[in-house]
Amino acid sequence: MKLYTTIDDISTPFFRACVTIGNFDGVHLGHQQLFREVVSRASRVGGTSVVVTFDPHPLKVLRPGAIRLISTTEQKIELIEKAGIDVLVIIPFDLEFAATGADEFVEEILIRRIGVRELVVGYDYAFGRGRQGNIEFLRAKGRERGFPVTVVEAFYTEGMLVSSTRIRELVADGRMGEVRKLLGRYYQIRGEVQRGKQRGGRVVGFPTANLRISEEDLCPRRGVYVTQVIYDGRCYGGVSNIGYNPTFGDNRLVAETHIFDFHDDIYGKPIRINLLQHLREERKFSGPEELAAQILKDIGAAREVLESAQKELLLSCEESSSR
Repeated sequence: MKLYTTIDDISTPFFRACVTIGNFDGVHLGHQQLFREVVSRASRVGGTSVVVTFDPHPLKVLRPGAIRLISTTEQKIELIEKAGIDVLVIIPFDLEFAATGADEFVEEILIRRIGVRELVVGYDYAFGRGRQGNIEFLRAKGRERGFPVTVVEAFYTEGMLVSSTRIRELVADGRMGEVRKLLGRYYQIRGEVQRGKQRGGRVVGFPTANLRISEEDLCPRRGVYVTQVIYDGRCYGGVSNIGYNPTFGDNRLVAETHIFDFHDDIYGKPIRINLLQHLREERKFSGPEELAAQILKDIGAAREVLESAQKELLLSCEESSSR
């Protein structure tokens, strides 16, 4: 996949470009259906499948604090590439760009720069200043400028409408099984392992890999989760506490993960954590001994969930064989 992080980097329009536009936060099953349509239509004419998106998310600029994102830009790029898209164009979004009218966007960006020959959009998509660029506008503009517009209808799975808004609600409520059904994969957090106070191994007896979570990011419901940890191309089972560790009075939001059957020093190393199931709420214990006893119970419960997921083929590690 060819990646462009500014429109100015595009020197010539793409050959027979079949284009879709959107924010695509989470790259959920609905987005994936849309990408399949783009790839299929581009393939029929020997053309180029193109995704146009924005960074940061427009609401981060227009209404700061109004939205917490499911996926990072890094994740979004990876998932769009995995969908088989030929070209990804990420347009930097700021207040100046927000003033761009829908007609100017189509003429200057979609037609002149990208060379749109066919446009595919989601059923509820609108863009441009004041969201002028709705479906009706796009169809009229397509007729005027000679590119067909295909609208992909809402996507449902098991009776649930797949939407980024709904997924954010489910993540915040810790309903990871339902999140997986809408995303088509487990919800994932990622980052570099931070050096904490090292109480996990020395005081409690269970060493942990700690990832800091920004209060501004989408945060899963506080508590203990069954997790799958991906490190250096290998997968491991784990149990993670997401919260503030009230037993020790910490004030930073952290994901503390005890990785099963793992003893490497990974401070400063990147890991990814898939959240499978919320086990229990975060609790304050009387001391390290009571906490350690509860962690033992959590580990037992987590291993049962992981074993069941393996049997049901719900658990996989695409980066390597599972360990």
